[in-house]
Amino acid sequence: MKKSLLGLTLLGAFSGLAYAQTSVAIYGVVDAGLAIDRGGPAGSVTKLGTGMLSSNRIGFKGSEDLGGGLSAVFQLENGFNLDNGTLGQGGLFFGRQAFTGLKGSFGQITFGRQYVPIAWAQYSADPFDAGSAGQSYNLMLIEDHRNNNTIRYQANYSGFNVDLAYAFGEVAGNTKASRQIGGAFGYENGPIDVKFAYNTKANATNTGDTNRSLLTAIYDFGVVKAFFNYDVNKSDISGVRTVDNNDVLVGATIPVTSLGTAMVSYIRRDDKMAANQDANQVAVGYTYKFTKRTTFYSTYGRISNKNGAAYTVGNSSDSGTGNKQFNIGMRHSF
Repeated sequence: MKKSLLGLTLLGAFSGLAYAQTSVAIYGVVDAGLAIDRGGPAGSVTKLGTGMLSSNRIGFKGSEDLGGGLSAVFQLENGFNLDNGTLGQGGLFFGRQAFTGLKGSFGQITFGRQYVPIAWAQYSADPFDAGSAGQSYNLMLIEDHRNNNTIRYQANYSGFNVDLAYAFGEVAGNTKASRQIGGAFGYENGPIDVKFAYNTKANATNTGDTNRSLLTAIYDFGVVKAFFNYDVNKSDISGVRTVDNNDVLVGATIPVTSLGTAMVSYIRRDDKMAANQDANQVAVGYTYKFTKRTTFYSTYGRISNKNGAAYTVGNSSDSGTGNKQFNIGMRHSF
């Protein structure tokens, strides 16, 4: 009996120790409002917008101390549509992120479905946080924001940061087909944040690839934070160029009050193909933080298409139907 009590006591002590060294958090975003599309071929439409400023999600993340400065980490993030309760990201249950890995003094290495470095770099340098009608993704297109079967390494050394990713194509008999390789390198110190990112992806038959380079710069003047993006996009299939364009973004966020922030941006898409389908986007917006968790927002974006281009103004969860969109809504995070 005494041995049993002693065993239970020791088990309880070790269980308590393991619990103290383990951290698990549940978090999420619930975002909804009105989206008004104008300028579409089928006419105007007003709809209940869901996840416009930030896509709706619920996630689980945690870490466990393994000793010696090493930790095991994981993150599972589900995306969903608030208006009808369906799954986002094409119906994937953990379509936003799903990975595990190790973190230590060397940085962090993770395995699973993850953001590609160039997408994260663009998101970070967008005055609209890559959301709402002002998002840069309306014209500065990324083929895949996230990738399956990915090994990703991230580290920060005295302000210098690195983000590298390799995604296996997993096509039998062809190791290059559908393979994606990317990286971002940057420096962040005080008011300045600059990054260079690159991404290359082969198509499913390895007969062509898409290559994208991106340079971003942010400078916080205090009274205004300035943003700059420049990218180069090229795609080829069997030696024939199918995509060739450059994009430029300039923008700013301006603190209006301690709780309110104005946002502006201009994007110019320069199509270098024979069709010369250029486009530009102008966007304005305003956010007001009722609390640290609850934000009101109102944004407007307009695209001017040229020579038959048909880019639409969308938001984080909706690609839009016309060349103009107005959003008004509320985002709550937990």
